[in-house]
Amino acid sequence: MNRPPGPDAFGSGVAQEQFLTVLSREEAVRRFEAALLPRPVGIEQVALSAALGRVLGEEITAPIDVPRFDRSSVDGFAVRAADLVHAGEAAPAKLRLNGEVIACGVAPRIPVASGTATPIATGGPIPRGADAVVMIEHTEPCEDGSIEVRRAATPGQFVGFAGSDIARAETVLRVGAVIGSREIGMLAACGVAEISVFRRPRVGVLSTGDELVQPGEALRPAAIYDSNGPIVCAAIAENGGEPVFYGAVPDEEAALAAALRKTHAECDMVILSGGTSKGAGDLSHRLVGRLGAPGIVAHGVALKPGKPLCLAVCESKPVVILPGFPTSAMFTFHDVVAPVLRRLAGQPPRAETVVPATVPVRIQSELGRTEFVMASLVRREDGLAAYPTGKASGAITAFAQADGFLTVEALADSLAAGTETEVTLFTPHLRLPDLVIMGSHDIGLDAVVSRLAASGHAVRLLAIGSLGGLAAARRGECDIAPIHLLDPKTGVYNAPFLTPGLELAEGWWRMQGVVFRNGDARFEGRSAEAAVRAALADGDCLMVNRNQGAGTRILIDELLKGAKPDGYWNQPRSHNAVAAAVAQARADWGLAIEPAAKAYGLGFLPLAEEHYDFAVATERRARPAVAAFLNALRDPEVQDVLRSLGFTPAASR
Repeated sequence: MNRPPGPDAFGSGVAQEQFLTVLSREEAVRRFEAALLPRPVGIEQVALSAALGRVLGEEITAPIDVPRFDRSSVDGFAVRAADLVHAGEAAPAKLRLNGEVIACGVAPRIPVASGTATPIATGGPIPRGADAVVMIEHTEPCEDGSIEVRRAATPGQFVGFAGSDIARAETVLRVGAVIGSREIGMLAACGVAEISVFRRPRVGVLSTGDELVQPGEALRPAAIYDSNGPIVCAAIAENGGEPVFYGAVPDEEAALAAALRKTHAECDMVILSGGTSKGAGDLSHRLVGRLGAPGIVAHGVALKPGKPLCLAVCESKPVVILPGFPTSAMFTFHDVVAPVLRRLAGQPPRAETVVPATVPVRIQSELGRTEFVMASLVRREDGLAAYPTGKASGAITAFAQADGFLTVEALADSLAAGTETEVTLFTPHLRLPDLVIMGSHDIGLDAVVSRLAASGHAVRLLAIGSLGGLAAARRGECDIAPIHLLDPKTGVYNAPFLTPGLELAEGWWRMQGVVFRNGDARFEGRSAEAAVRAALADGDCLMVNRNQGAGTRILIDELLKGAKPDGYWNQPRSHNAVAAAVAQARADWGLAIEPAAKAYGLGFLPLAEEHYDFAVATERRARPAVAAFLNALRDPEVQDVLRSLGFTPAASR
């Protein structure tokens, strides 16, 4: 909202206003850490049962030996090794059994004298006089109750000595150790019931913006659900903090000032999302600048995404304003904020896993800003290929769909196709998919993929358009390319576009047509062709196009016959985006499939029934996941789902 700066909401101090003085990433981090001097916020005692994932704050030494006594490591007999020096298969040694059996938890009563043996179980304490154990498999019982031993023994054989695992006063764990299940087991074996750990810093999270609605509430016009709050809280917990969500605060000065004061007073760190862009209506950075000295140390960082990041230190507490778009917020959090948070929590630095990959397509970048590009990895003959996700900083799903990110340095304006680069993984373990599908996306495809997922196949879908999918299939970067391409010369779908090494698998037929808002007289009751002619004749009629490379785009250009009406360069990448633009009156007409028109309550004028098929790499057809996909196309249950969505399976015609 646009309003002149208000009075000092905190009653004193001089407003500190910094409007996007862009710093390099390195300089912004240097200033932030110099003002904060990050160190653990404190130590607390926790029960061993509550210690999983915590970071040890004090060194632990063993209070006892582990094991506490000499014990047997096999089932057998406790013996004196000297009695068996000459024992063998030809000359077994005979030993008299003592009158007790030593099991775990049973203290021995009878010493092992020369010429005797005591039955003992694995883990049983070694009795006085014994210095070895013979396995039961190397003995034979005698009728008089004694045993014959057919192998010699050496002192210490099959004996676990006291303190051989952990010695009393030995350092068991050092400061900074992350407590996992193995560490808990070791501490339990030492009898430790409570440990000192670094306190998790309380991190207050505020979402800002008039447009935010909490999940579960009804959306009002032009409002969006608050996704940043939950995702930032989860990221804080992943990096050793204790998130405290204070909700979403509107762009109203008094309310935001009060929320900031409360959060700053109650927490060790404050994170806001949204409200960092340049403009007089931006309240967040002005109010943060008044929370305390030294205040804002950086507002604007040469990152993409993430340029509006604002970093402050107020009365020794870090205060961060993340950009409002989810992708920008998460990249800046993980790159700049998480390392500081981990130090406050006593956590070790994040272990980054980096893999080499080739960029198959050119990636445009902005000169002067370090750019992080999320990428999905696919396997090809010469290694991994890193496909940019192609989604903007406002995309919610980008993180979930990508395997990691690559970096375009500030001094480069692009990465050329074929560039060798490194991809930093979001998780330490990379599981490449069993099946890679790249090309045109369709909601019917989800029905087929769901059947494969239910049978345990990992499938990756990358929507890059029909032509993009064909190119990827030719380069060996995918198994299957969904396509719907009409050859204007022959009037045939898809088959004319195949090249050697690719073969066609029929999918389903779907109706493409003109979508419009019901009641629009320019379209109502007309044929698709007549409606488009009427639209072209009306200078106020606004269209929405499709992206280049999409099969629908070819159909649109054929329909327009060279005309480029207003809205032609608005080129979203999906049928749903076209339908949404028309439903929300940002455009008056476009081309989309009938299910999208129904989903948005739009009018629909049929134009052409197109074939949505699959180009399959011939050499990969026999792969289990590819075969499973082709079988799913013929599955009656999958075909029923396709019909319910408004499609006609090719196999049923």
